[in-house]
Amino acid sequence: MIKAVIPGTFDPVTSGHLEIIERAHALFDQIVIGVARSTGKRGTGTLFALDERCDLARAATAHLENIHVLPFDGMLIDFVRAQNATAIVKGLRAMTDFENEFQMAAINWRFDAQIETIFIMSSPDHMYLSSSAVKEVALLKGPLCGLVPANVEEPLRQKFL
Repeated sequence: MIKAVIPGTFDPVTSGHLEIIERAHALFDQIVIGVARSTGKRGTGTLFALDERCDLARAATAHLENIHVLPFDGMLIDFVRAQNATAIVKGLRAMTDFENEFQMAAINWRFDAQIETIFIMSSPDHMYLSSSAVKEVALLKGPLCGLVPANVEEPLRQKFL
């Protein structure tokens, strides 16, 4: 079995995340979605608690077989090794993503050259989409349909009541 890890904060899981997960699912026998305990990309904390983010990701991917959602803390490469995975899958939206992801891939390669990093380009439908943008739309009471999986809409709205 060829296993890959798709890591992220998933705060919350978006339709863009789900697209990358579904496309990776077609390439690998098993996918582990690694939900990072991160305090947030800008040090401001996450909107959803770690267990909430895992539950939302599980529900969003329930239609797919051989998908496991697990929390992790610490270095990604250690988590990937612990899962006996051979690849890390990352989605790319724009050049700014590429620079950051390229640097992280190089560092991970330095720690373990046997684990490949695979990049999947977002479709044009999701290139603009980020968890930060989705949270901003929810805060402003905008429409979320198509931006997040259906199971995420109501919990996201509840965070901004």
